[in-house]
Amino acid sequence: MTATMTDTPPPVAPKADAAAKRQGRSLGQILMIVAGALLLVAAVRVITGANQLDSAGQISAALGLAVPIGLAGLAGLWSERAGVVNIGLEGMMILGTFGAGWIGWQSSPWLGLLCGIGFGVLGGLVHAVATVTFGVDHIVSGVAINLLALGATQYLAKLFFVDGKAADAGGNPKQSPPSDSLPNFDVPGLSDALQSVEKHHWFLVSDLAGILGGLVTNLSVVTILAVVLFVGTWWLLWRTPFGLRLRSCGENPIAAESLGVNVYTYKYAAVAISGGLAGLGGAFLSLVTSHIYLEGQTGGRGYIGLAAMIFGNWRPGGLAMGAGLFGFSDALQLRNGGVTVHALLLLLVVLLAVLAGWKLYRKALWQGVISAVMAALVLVWYLVTDEVPGDFVGATPYVVTLLVLSLSAQRLRMPKADGMRYRKGQGK
Repeated sequence: MTATMTDTPPPVAPKADAAAKRQGRSLGQILMIVAGALLLVAAVRVITGANQLDSAGQISAALGLAVPIGLAGLAGLWSERAGVVNIGLEGMMILGTFGAGWIGWQSSPWLGLLCGIGFGVLGGLVHAVATVTFGVDHIVSGVAINLLALGATQYLAKLFFVDGKAADAGGNPKQSPPSDSLPNFDVPGLSDALQSVEKHHWFLVSDLAGILGGLVTNLSVVTILAVVLFVGTWWLLWRTPFGLRLRSCGENPIAAESLGVNVYTYKYAAVAISGGLAGLGGAFLSLVTSHIYLEGQTGGRGYIGLAAMIFGNWRPGGLAMGAGLFGFSDALQLRNGGVTVHALLLLLVVLLAVLAGWKLYRKALWQGVISAVMAALVLVWYLVTDEVPGDFVGATPYVVTLLVLSLSAQRLRMPKADGMRYRKGQGK
């Protein structure tokens, strides 16, 4: 009996090995996708001659546009991992833009940044009180916060920016006076070296130089902070006991409560952090993008952030890729107009064709046929035109949002208790 027990292997080791193998396969798949995307973009650039497609300027602009979307998506991830749907991200971003613009012009942009975060936290706490304490439907509460934030900031702007010192400094009912800039920086030596390689337009080499150059040129300190927050979120939620308890509240709060987890506390903390991150995204728009608070400044980025979070399957890595994609499409239409977006049509043809082949291989006949037909139609559009109409160019980010969500919908897995009402002791 003793020998048998001694020779029996522990049951945990095979599971750990299997988990490590799955992580290794996932990392390998991500690297293959990134490499394939880089080759595809390089080929499209060479074929179409659209050298701005992955230039350092394009990537730098895309990064700047992706940061507020990514922070909004990260805010949604924190909230929904704890089981609270946060449709109010747009309103919390609006509060962040106002708080940062209001304090930023009166004192310093650093205090404005903190105030933007604080205003977002305030919006998050209101949402937590409504949904966690009083059990209000999460969607209803989020929509109400969006409406209240818009009305409150419009009223406060008329109150603080119309008369006196603010009016003399350039304020009016729709915008604040300008604030000082937060510091930007380049990586010394590396930016210039990559720029010289990019100018040769070599296949793949110049494309890689342009992408890396955009990631190390004219960086804002808030961009660096956003990267740290993404990495920190991954580590905190997936590598610590705190993160395990918080995610358990979004999967099965009754079971979490039975194990001694204070579900209300974790939900409140998650939604407050969610509001702060959304407020930081709004502050980025006020202090980095334009240096002023401007009415309507968020432009629906809170909703696009939610779409990026869903695309990323409620995980930081996928969310970052989704935010980068939306930022890239937005920068493409803002910087280059219809000519470069026209080159993007060829890229879309290839992606749809690959999707059609994959669906047909997986025996999903109708989906494969529809994807193939769409690829053929987009190819005809590309061949018979030289430039995409301006109205469609302006809608590019939203078209990309719908397309990405439609293509990724089948592999999604949201937290099981996301959006459900919870009452302490309801499992007894």
